[in-house]
Amino acid sequence: MSSAAPHRLIRHGLAIGLLASALHLGWEYTHGGVASHHLLARADMPAVSNWWGLIVLPLLGWAASRSALGRAARHDAARRSTAAFFGALIVGLALSLSFAAGLESAASAIFLAALGIGVFLPTYRAEYLFGFVLGMTFVLGSVLPMMFALVGAAISAAAHFMVQPVIARLWKVVRA
Repeated sequence: MSSAAPHRLIRHGLAIGLLASALHLGWEYTHGGVASHHLLARADMPAVSNWWGLIVLPLLGWAASRSALGRAARHDAARRSTAAFFGALIVGLALSLSFAAGLESAASAIFLAALGIGVFLPTYRAEYLFGFVLGMTFVLGSVLPMMFALVGAAISAAAHFMVQPVIARLWKVVRA
């Protein structure tokens, strides 16, 4: 892969999101209609239509592109952003496939592992969110995975911007 290839992938996040959403909705529309998913999988909770994916995925793709290109001055930013996207995509696919297969314990373990990884990696960044939501879209649509991703992003952001600086200061005090 040339050094320009990751940049192209990053720049086209909006198009990737729109294409993935259109393919997903096209498939659903031609196979029984566009699905809606109830919050927390409970029928007494409101349902969210997969049509919202036409907004959610392109916006996430655009945000991921902007985020990655904003850090492009760093030597390996494109490679890291692309790796973050694909890593989160794999986690999203694994989580959605285990959920679809009825393996709730595996799905829970994957989700908890993803939350734990967010303490060490900056999974609050848009490229992580985009990959994760895209990986789950074909099973759950994009709105519910986005809600789960936002929980993980909040935990990751808290760990990186609140907890880690406190630990670093305490470490300096202890070492002094």
